[in-house]
Order: sequence, then structure tokens, then C-alpha cells
Amino acid sequence: MVSRHTRTFENLVAEGAAVPTEGWDFSWFEGRATEARPSWGYARSMAGRLAGASAALDIHTGGGEVLDFALGAAAKAPVLTVATEVWPPNVAKAGALLRPRGVAVVASPEDAPLPFADDTFDLVVSRHPVRADWPEIARVLQPGGTYFAQHVGPGSAFELVEYFLGPQPDQRHSARHPDREREGAEAAGLEIVDLRAERLRMEFYDIAAVVHFLRKVIWMVPGFTVQAYEPRLRALHERIESEGPFVAHSTRHLFEARKPRS
Repeated sequence: MVSRHTRTFENLVAEGAAVPTEGWDFSWFEGRATEARPSWGYARSMAGRLAGASAALDIHTGGGEVLDFALGAAAKAPVLTVATEVWPPNVAKAGALLRPRGVAVVASPEDAPLPFADDTFDLVVSRHPVRADWPEIARVLQPGGTYFAQHVGPGSAFELVEYFLGPQPDQRHSARHPDREREGAEAAGLEIVDLRAERLRMEFYDIAAVVHFLRKVIWMVPGFTVQAYEPRLRALHERIESEGPFVAHSTRHLFEARKPRS
């Protein structure tokens, strides 16, 4: 971390731009940014679901960190566990992490069908999928199988997004809205078991955290680079230094759906 005596804009931005972005390990943000966690404790809840499953699929596993934790916390592991990931650097990272647990990691393009046969899994999980492909989720689930996931909701961190991009009213009514996702799941033939949403406080304590966050979560400000947004970054740095943390709010929803047995 940059010394308090060298917290210049240039030093902080350079640090945030140098941190690797692979995987979903957010430990680097400790002391630099915070985000409240949903009350349902998704990773531990996932562990309980895995213990009762025989064949499980984790969609968009990132670097495999959440699945690795959940399998480690589960009373027993499914006989078969498979994970998919879109981004090639994450595929390699997840493979190295999950291989010792007997998990196969499959590279699967975002818009392609899932590379599995119909009715393969009795449990499909996902933490922050890029998009829920409801027909494909329903197809690979066994009759009676469960989809158990934590999704990013509409307008997540929109205060930060709007700082850089200006007003984004459509974000609040996007396809990520729980009501729209409910409609999509039901249209694919799934039954909704549980759907809960929460709005959670985020704080960014320095501009390095903002830079790294926007590099890591690339869909927040598409095409983000330090060079393209240098004036806005510098103004935000001065604001944080004079007024304190930049506050935003994430949105999350817990989604549980079941494929009917008939």
C-alpha cells in the first residue's frame, strides 16, 4: 500500500492500475474500500446446498474462489462438480484452484449453450453471473433440481457509474431487475422458491480502490482506462481527500428456483 506520505494522485492511480484483475478475490481492497454483505450469507448457504447434491454446476465461477470456499465448508461434496467460466485468465486461475478438489473447469463462451446434456445436474449455483440464461439453466437441471444463486441487481454502484458516465436512468429498470428475472425464470418453466433483494453500502477510501474496481468489474464503466477518465479521476481523488470516502450502494438478490418434476 502507498505510504501516507506519498499519497499523490499519480502514485495512487499507478497502484490501482497495477493490481492483477483475475478472479474474484477482493482481499486487496481491505483498508481501501468496503461493501456490506447480504444478510443471507451466500457462500455458506451454498455449502449447505452442495452437501445435499449429487451433481452440481457452478456457472461463471470467476477464479473459483467462492466454489472453493463452499466445497471446503460443505459437510460432504457432490459426486460430480463442474464449473464454467467465460474469461480465459479466470479459466486458468479457477482450474488451478479447483482441480485439487476434483472439480472440472470448462471454458464456456457467454452467449453459447452450456456444454452439458439435458437433465445433468440436481444443483446449479452461481454468484454474480454475467447473465442468467434461463432456458439453458432449466435444460441442464434434473427434474426437481434447484438453481441457487446470488445476482447483481439493477443500478448496482450506480453512484460511481453516474459519476463517470452521467445519469443512467435505464439501469434501475434493466434486465437485472428481480421482477424481470422472475419473469424470465418462469418463462423457462422454473418455479420460484425464494427471491430476496437488498441494497448495500459501499465506501471507497482512495482513488486507487476506484481504479482497481473499475478495471476488475469491467461492465460498470465500459472501456474504462485511466487515460480516458483522468480528469474525472483527479477530481474524485481531490473530493475523497477533502471530504472522505465516496459512498455508493450495491444491489444484490438471492434467487432460488426449482425445475418441476413433471
